Amino acid sequence: MAMNTSSGSGGGGRGRRRGGRRAPMADINVTPFVDVMLVLLIIFMVTAPLLVTGVPIELPESSANALAEQEEPIEIAIDRDGITFIDGTQVAPADLPVRLDEIAATQTPDKPRQIMLRGDTAISYGQMMRVMGELNRAGLNSVSLVTTGSSNDT
Repeated sequence: MAMNTSSGSGGGGRGRRRGGRRAPMADINVTPFVDVMLVLLIIFMVTAPLLVTGVPIELPESSANALAEQEEPIEIAIDRDGITFIDGTQVAPADLPVRLDEIAATQTPDKPRQIMLRGDTAISYGQMMRVMGELNRAGLNSVSLVTTGSSNDT
């Protein structure tokens, strides 16, 4: 038996195409897409906690239902040190009645402004009652006490 060992170019070149070029790849390379998405995910994970604004206080828990709001309420917060904030700006105790009177002057009798009162669990009952007394004196009687949701269902 004789074996043909000639290396001619007569059809033995498997995988070669015309002109020595490769065919265009029809698959999509998803690696750059995944890289970009992971970078965006990290950016959003880092910036999301920074978007939360307000005074850092620890709210008590409650099983009451949440209120439906139509208008942006005025937020009054008392932090752990007893410092009062109105919409995130610190208010001195002597200036609190004046600021509440200004807020009361802007409301209409048919649609009173909603007040959201938040107090840290570390403050005394007297500190909360001082602010509630000033709200009542100013005529701001639509007050809601803000709590966190209850974790136990009974």
